[in-house]
Amino acid sequence: MSTSWTLPSIPPHDWFLCLDVEQYFDHEHNPETIFEEGFTRPIPVGDREVLITAFFNGDPGQPEFQLESPESLDKSEIEVANKSLARIFGTNLDVRPLYDQAVDDPVLGSLLTELYGLKRMSRANLFEDALNRIVQMRLSHKPTAKKMVYKIRENYGTLITSNGQSIPAWPRPYQLAKANPAHIRKMGPTLRKGEYIIGFADDLVSGRMDMEELEQMSPYDFYDTMTDVRGIGPTSAQQLMLFRDRTDAYFPSHIVKKREKGLRRWIILSYGGDPEKTSEDTFQNMIKNWKGYEAAALEFMFLNYVLGKKERENRG
Repeated sequence: MSTSWTLPSIPPHDWFLCLDVEQYFDHEHNPETIFEEGFTRPIPVGDREVLITAFFNGDPGQPEFQLESPESLDKSEIEVANKSLARIFGTNLDVRPLYDQAVDDPVLGSLLTELYGLKRMSRANLFEDALNRIVQMRLSHKPTAKKMVYKIRENYGTLITSNGQSIPAWPRPYQLAKANPAHIRKMGPTLRKGEYIIGFADDLVSGRMDMEELEQMSPYDFYDTMTDVRGIGPTSAQQLMLFRDRTDAYFPSHIVKKREKGLRRWIILSYGGDPEKTSEDTFQNMIKNWKGYEAAALEFMFLNYVLGKKERENRG
C-alpha cells in the first residue's frame, strides 16, 4: 500500500529555481522533466531504504512538497523520512531575516529580488554529501563524475525496485567502511579517493566522528574538524559546510602561493576588492549584511553565476 503526505517549507521558498543547478542533482535525474514527473530518490528510513517522489506546489509564499512512496509508512517512519527530506530541500531553513538585512547590499540586494525564494539543495546526510564531494574533486566533466558516484551506489548501496524502476540507494557508512579501495578504483575514482571515502566511513562507524555532532557544530569547529579528515581539504570542508541544515557559514582565508583561493577570493572580487590585499576586517565589513546567513547568501551568488554562465553559452 502506498503512502502520501505533505512537507511544508518555511517561506519564501521557490524550489523550481533549483532546477537550473545541475550540481544539485544526481546521475539519474533530468531537471528538465522533474517539473512534471517529480523528484525521485531513495531515502534512508530506519534500517531500510524507501523510494520517495516529491512534487513542489510552486507557491513561494506557501511552499509545500507533496511526497509519495509506493511503500506503506507509519507516522514514525514518515518523521524519519522527513528529517532527510528537510535537509535535501532546505524546508527548515528560515532565510527571511536575510531579506531584511541585505536589502541594500550592493551585490545581494538585487539578487534577493530576482531569485526570490531560493534555498539550496543538498543530500540526505553529511556522508552522502562527503562521498559526492570526494568523488567529484578535480573532475571538470561533471556527468562523468556523477556516473562514478552512481556506480558506487550500484555496487555498495541497496537496490530498490518499484513500479518498474530500479534505483540504487546511497550506501551508508557501514556499507563502505570495509570496502576495498581497488574495487572502488574500478568504478572510476582514483585509488586515493577510494581510501578517503572508506576512511571517512570508518570514522563514522567507529564513533570517532558523529554525523549529528558535525551537523550541529559551529561553522568554525566544523571547518577545523573536517579539515583534519584525510582527503577533506580546505575547499571540500568549506563546501560541505554550506550543505548543512543551517544558514550560517565561515569563509576562512586560504592562501596558496601568496594568492587567496576559494570562495573567499570569489566573494572579495564580487565586491570589487583585491583578494591579495583585503584584510579580515575589510572582508567582514563586505559581508556584514550576511551575518548568520552566510551559507544562504552565497547560494544566491552561486545561482546567479550559473545562470550567467548558461546565458553566455547560449549566446556563444
